[in-house]
Amino acid sequence: MEILQPNPRPGKLSRVRWALLALFVWAPFWSQASSHREAPLIANDPLADNTDLYVFRSPDDTNMVTIIANYIPAEVPFGGPNYHSFGENIRYEIHIDNDVTTSGDDIIYRFTFTKVNQDPTTFFNIRLGQQNLLTTYTMEKSTNGGVSFTTVLSNGVVPPPNIGPRSIDDPTLGLNSTYAALINAAIGTASSGEKVYCGPADDPFFVDLGGIFDLGNAPRQNNNGKVRDGLAGFNVHSIAIKVPISSLQKSGKNVTQATNILDSDFVIGVWASASRQATRTLSTTGGNPSNSGNWVQVSRLGMPLTNEAVIPIGMKDYWNSLTPYDELADTTLDPSFYNPELGLYMDDSQFGAAVPAFAALRIQSSSLGTYDFRNGKDGLYPLKGNAALAGTALDDAVFGGLLLPGPGKPRSVDLWPIFHTGVPNLEPYQLLTGKGGNPLATGKPFMNNFLPNGGDMLRINMAVPVTPRNSPDFSSLGIIQAAALGITDSRFNASNALQPIPNMDGFPNGRRLEDDVTRIELQAVAGIALAAIGLPYDDQLNGVPVPSNLFINVLQYSTGVEENDVAFKTTFPYVQEPWRGSDF
Repeated sequence: MEILQPNPRPGKLSRVRWALLALFVWAPFWSQASSHREAPLIANDPLADNTDLYVFRSPDDTNMVTIIANYIPAEVPFGGPNYHSFGENIRYEIHIDNDVTTSGDDIIYRFTFTKVNQDPTTFFNIRLGQQNLLTTYTMEKSTNGGVSFTTVLSNGVVPPPNIGPRSIDDPTLGLNSTYAALINAAIGTASSGEKVYCGPADDPFFVDLGGIFDLGNAPRQNNNGKVRDGLAGFNVHSIAIKVPISSLQKSGKNVTQATNILDSDFVIGVWASASRQATRTLSTTGGNPSNSGNWVQVSRLGMPLTNEAVIPIGMKDYWNSLTPYDELADTTLDPSFYNPELGLYMDDSQFGAAVPAFAALRIQSSSLGTYDFRNGKDGLYPLKGNAALAGTALDDAVFGGLLLPGPGKPRSVDLWPIFHTGVPNLEPYQLLTGKGGNPLATGKPFMNNFLPNGGDMLRINMAVPVTPRNSPDFSSLGIIQAAALGITDSRFNASNALQPIPNMDGFPNGRRLEDDVTRIELQAVAGIALAAIGLPYDDQLNGVPVPSNLFINVLQYSTGVEENDVAFKTTFPYVQEPWRGSDF
């Protein structure tokens, strides 16, 4: 037996030590190879490992928002006899912040899972209509920040692993079903109105992992164009909920009551977590372990790739132990956003020449002839206190203390707020269309998901219209494509009036399954958001609304993997069926 004794009133450091110790107790029991391995400790606990989070207005029912939290990375479809499943004694939670005037979460969904072996006499997972690892769940909901929970769905059904046709389809030996039918039967409705699916799914994330983690070799160089979606053919376990917008909006309003398509009252922030109890006691007689003690957060996720590609390895476990609300108040991790490591490989005065795959990605070093956004430079800080900032988001009386915190922190005006507060519809965070070369002037609105009372969350403005998936304007580049259309397309660049530009509903305004977040985040590090709001690349004069060669290079950059290996479903839960083990 190993027992942890946390400080009853832990400060940040003692709380982190407690979380790390708790995970060390569990680490030896789940060591495996996987991807999405964003932090050293959680890499050894895949059942509790958040892999991805998606939040988007449901394309087939636009009065609803779908939230998908994925766990258990890189599941091999043929991984028997002990197939992947949600873990017992884990609290899987989806957290929602919808009110800037309240502290902490406003809504929490909690899922806990129970497993039963129906036929322990066989080593097969499914035989003669019986399932081993038969999994059910309880869904609870809190609307008071976790003070109390109400059970809103009991005995929810989790489909079995998609083993193969004999196990699933065979009328005698198997379950006499189809996998599509098992998924449909597992979709439930909570008493509070949410549609729910918990179960296996194709991993919807797509990226050339082998290239990216080989020191930024994406797209791969001198490799005859060979690229590979590192997650193709792997599964995850999804928790998907489809929620009425009126249930998520702080005052119960539906989307038709929004004042406009960027109404601040319709912004929510979402993050997901997994927690374990602090003490695990092993049985000396082969029985199940027992668990006790306080619950310790061991994993969390909001924006994609934050912990994988922004936070340095020495701080990754610390990041996982914090809530977004802790993180916003704790400036320890801010330097990784002010001066992102990836920026060093997009700067020829640093290591840019050594990473040829990133040749198209170059950061402004003399924007408007003055402003340098490369690592260690001052960005817009020379404007601090300037009367020209009055009334803008950079005004000290508005958000200047957050966005211009000091010299040598160039990305405090773009990367830091994108990850920590969201972006307000306020100068200078409007498209350069209509600004006449002055980035501080009023431009064309294209984003408002500002919710500044938490740190890293996936923020979405639920009032923004949905871009139909079959529209010729639909793009996996999300807000990047919306900005490009707002600057260059004659349908949108004739004035600075607010218009619904296609893909305003894309990442980082929420995250659709189709969004190429790796590409978007690399483009953002390369300064494309700065260029879009009127801080041009060095070869563009006066901020005129005509893309420069550098802007076009950054916009056209690709890692080589731009879509998932299988198409997504058009109806809930939208993720595709898990890969079948017998097909490999």
